[in-house]
Amino acid sequence: MTASLATIDRFAYLDTAPLQPGDRVRFVSPSGPGNPESLERAVTYYRDWGLDVVVGDHVLDPHPRAKYLAGDDDARRQDLVDAWRDPDTAAVVCVRGGYGAMRLLDGIDWESMRAGALRRDGRPKLLSGSSDITALHEAFRVHLDVPTLFCPMPGNDVFRDSAFIREDVRRWLFEPWRGREITGARTEVLVPGTAEGRFTGGNLSLLAGAMGAVEASVLPTGILFLEDIDEEPYRLDGYLVQLGRAGRLSAASAVVLGSWHKCGELEAVRALMSEMLPPLGVPLLWEQGFGHDPEALSIPLNVDGSLVAPLDGPVRLTVGAEL
Repeated sequence: MTASLATIDRFAYLDTAPLQPGDRVRFVSPSGPGNPESLERAVTYYRDWGLDVVVGDHVLDPHPRAKYLAGDDDARRQDLVDAWRDPDTAAVVCVRGGYGAMRLLDGIDWESMRAGALRRDGRPKLLSGSSDITALHEAFRVHLDVPTLFCPMPGNDVFRDSAFIREDVRRWLFEPWRGREITGARTEVLVPGTAEGRFTGGNLSLLAGAMGAVEASVLPTGILFLEDIDEEPYRLDGYLVQLGRAGRLSAASAVVLGSWHKCGELEAVRALMSEMLPPLGVPLLWEQGFGHDPEALSIPLNVDGSLVAPLDGPVRLTVGAEL
């Protein structure tokens, strides 16, 4: 089934589960390399959920120069395109992150991807992954306008180590999304208020790295999610400056901060965010829980939701809700 932007329903998974047992999911590695052991483990998780797993041809290819890439750009891109264009695909699952997804974007025929964006039942296919996959979440939002899932990836150690993560991802895949609350145990309100709108964002350094690209020229309003890993506070400072100068921060109706794993002293990161983001005058959450946390929450992107963030009382970040 072919699709135009007018026929793609980005709200399709608010009231219907993205997957059911028997659905085909395609595993790809658009970024860094894995190994046979982690891939076998990842496939087992999804097959145990009753899914038909098809692994991309080049998932374990070595790159001729760069050990940080899972094969050359053309091979990784072809796996991604083939997976998405397969008419029997229900979801494309990125096995792991690392670096390299952004290298694929300019060589993708987005008209062809849009033509293959719908499943046989007329609903959009689902892309899942996190970290470096932020580049794909942003591109799929701009070029395809499909809902995507920012979630821990099955080839990573946290997926192996956390039963909570595996169950949370399973629920996002096999249950409708409307009404789900997505705040973690450590969530704090830095700036109170209410907001609603489209959920966008992901990894801060990837969003900053895209400034100047075609995907960054479309500034989304709504609730902006930010997280990162292995970045010192001064680099986070620079990324925020980039987003601010480009208008991405001022377009947000709220900012939700996730984990800052291995980003130096957490209090230093908190102090930075508390200095740079409150002048936006929108609600601001700290440590919501998504990102690289060992018990990371998943978040849906390119769907709408609402935030109620009082200084005293429970915080509600609700998928598919309006104020």
